[in-house]
Order: sequence, then structure tokens, then C-alpha cells
Amino acid sequence: MPPKNPQAKTPAKSTGAKRRGRPCKPRPVAASPHVDAFLDMLTAERGAALNTRIAYERDLADLGLWLAQRGLPLDKAGTEDLRGYLAYQHAAGGGDQKPAAPRTVARRLSAMRQFYRFLVSEGRRQDDPASALDSPKQGRPLPKILTVDEVTRMIDAAQTRGGPEGLRLVALLEVLYATGLRVSELVGLPMASILRDGRGLIVRGKGGKERMVPLSEPASAALAAYLPWRSHFILAGRESGPVAFMFPSRSSTNGHLTRQRFAQLLKELAIESGIDPEKVSPHVLRHAFATHLLDRGADLRSVQKMLGHADIATTQIYTHVVSERLKQVVHEHHPLARRKTARTQ
Repeated sequence: MPPKNPQAKTPAKSTGAKRRGRPCKPRPVAASPHVDAFLDMLTAERGAALNTRIAYERDLADLGLWLAQRGLPLDKAGTEDLRGYLAYQHAAGGGDQKPAAPRTVARRLSAMRQFYRFLVSEGRRQDDPASALDSPKQGRPLPKILTVDEVTRMIDAAQTRGGPEGLRLVALLEVLYATGLRVSELVGLPMASILRDGRGLIVRGKGGKERMVPLSEPASAALAAYLPWRSHFILAGRESGPVAFMFPSRSSTNGHLTRQRFAQLLKELAIESGIDPEKVSPHVLRHAFATHLLDRGADLRSVQKMLGHADIATTQIYTHVVSERLKQVVHEHHPLARRKTARTQ
């Protein structure tokens, strides 16, 4: 006798194995109907980047689900409800019964504050429940960097690869180390960003703000060697796309090399160079750019402009890195420090 529902599928047997990979994005079922309007406002009025929008959407969905489990809609939460959610974050909000990282909690608090402030400004609420919340205390870890020798070894290793892939990788490394671009800025560079003399780039950063960054001679030479092979990375039929990217990709849906793929290439290059791959990422090279400039006497304002920091306080973290390195040099090489060490032995 045929089954009543021929479309029904037999449920797969559980193997007991845990799912791997990144956690699924929180289901939007518990989100407020005003979240989309808030996210649109962030993008249209404040120029928020796509990654910021996605992060805030995920944060608000996570809060919405936590509140829904307690019978509360997102846009009706009170101050104590939000305090309870933050307490949960500090206790086990990071998953697997582990506390969420302080930076994660700070970002989620920022999303909450901006969302409820938006509801008040739109007349959806009379009070702002997030206004009385305290910011979590965060440590100030010094940024990880690579030494000049380590960066040089990675560039040398990329040069030994040869062919279009090697030329592209050398160009990526040289441009990143010469400019300190954010990885999203680097992989998404349009061809139109190159200045006419080839000695600099016009970069569109956060909030759509443009800045000019100079290219070093090695970076200009690496780009000149790579660009004749750029068409190797363009899928047939996509030569006349809406944007001519400097680093196109045949497989990427957005038309250019992805941040994730570039990070993978750096890890592979680190292993080839005898460097711990855990130390290497696009952002670490950005840190190295800034720190090495300050090491050699560059002024903080110039570094701020090249990095695209809106506030110089953000750039000042690199002065702490330089200070720590100077302390180490003094401790290891100053004659008085050496005499003190000798006395203690």
C-alpha cells in the first residue's frame, strides 16, 4: 500500500556526530519589525559598512531570541531585561557555556544602544532602556605584529612561486605592507583607484570617506609586474563588469578576491616562510605597516591619515607597541640594565 504522503522523506538517522563549522546565524523570528528600518538607517545615513550591518543584525537577533524565551518582544524590553542579557553574555553568551569576549559584549551593547535610541527618535518608544547600561571594561591588548625580517621572508617566498598566482600574491603583499589598507579595502580596490603616475592610490574607506595613500617603489613595481596578468583571474564573459577590480576572481560572487581567500594565502605563505601561521593575518600586516613606520620616525598624524582612522586615539595604540619594544631594547642592551642583571646573579 503506497504511503499517504509520497513527498514525505524518511528522517535521516542521527549519527551522534556534532556539526562542525561556524554557528548558524540566529533565526530572525524573534526580531522586531523595526530592525530592518534601523539597519537601513545605519547604511543610508551613517554609511555603515556591510560587515557592520551584518554584525548588528546578528547581535539584535541574538538579543531578540533571548528575550523571546522569556516572553518579551525585542522592542518592549526594559533596562533590567537588557542587564539580564548582558549578565548572560558575561556568563555563557559566548557559547559552549563560555563567556562572550569583552569586545563582543561591547559591540552588542553598541547595537542595543543605537537600536533603542532609534526607536525613541522614531516615536516607537518614549524611553530608552539602554541609556542606563554600563559599558563593559575592556583590556587594551597590544596589536600583534610581524618583524621586518618576517615580512621580507613572506614576500621572498611569494616571489619564488612565479606565474600569475605568484605575481598577484607579491602585489597584494607589497601593496598591503606599503599602505596599511584594511583587507576589505585591499581586495576591493578598483582599477580606477591607481593615480595617473602610478605612485599612489585613492582609497574609499569606512563611511565612504576617500584618502590618498602613497605606494612604495617595490609596491609600484609589483603592481606593474602583475597587471599584465590580471585578465588571468577574470572569468570569460565578465571582462566588462560594472567595476574593474584590481584583484578580480573567477570564482568569487562579488567579482574580486575575497578576504577569506587572501587570509588563507597568507597562512600558506607563513608556513612556507617558517613563520607560525597563527601569527599571520591581513590585519597583522596592517599593524606591522603602522608600527614599522613609527619605529623609523614617522609622525603619528601621517600614519593616522594613511590608516584611515577617524580618531588619532585609535592610532596611538601603535605608540604603545613601539614603547614596549624600546623598553625591551633598553633592558637587554643598556649598560646599567646589564650591570643590574649581573648583580642579581
